[in-house]
Amino acid sequence: QVQLVESGGGLVQAGESLRLSCVVSGVIFSIDVMGWYRQVPGEQRELVATITSGDMTNYADSVKGRFTISRDNAKRTVYLQMNSLEVEDTAVYYCNVKGWRTPHYWGQGTQVTVSS
Repeated sequence: QVQLVESGGGLVQAGESLRLSCVVSGVIFSIDVMGWYRQVPGEQRELVATITSGDMTNYADSVKGRFTISRDNAKRTVYLQMNSLEVEDTAVYYCNVKGWRTPHYWGQGTQVTVSS
């Protein structure tokens, strides 16, 4: 079983920071892409940031310059550093990983709420 365990979500005020972590456990080899997605009730899940095994990153326009994705391959962990949080960042954040020839694996989601 492949499991993704997330942590770091919570309630913060606008302008503050949070760091999300996602640890991958179970049998999965050669993890390729790791990423973070978010979803607001009534809307589709959207990509926030991804990072490849070669450390190439991609960000949604709405978070560029504020969020930073990183990974620690030895710990099989992906992070999302979120700075200058805005009310519009409020959502459930999901961790996602995909290895070579594997399906996408998802975390359970963690709530991030930003108040004004």
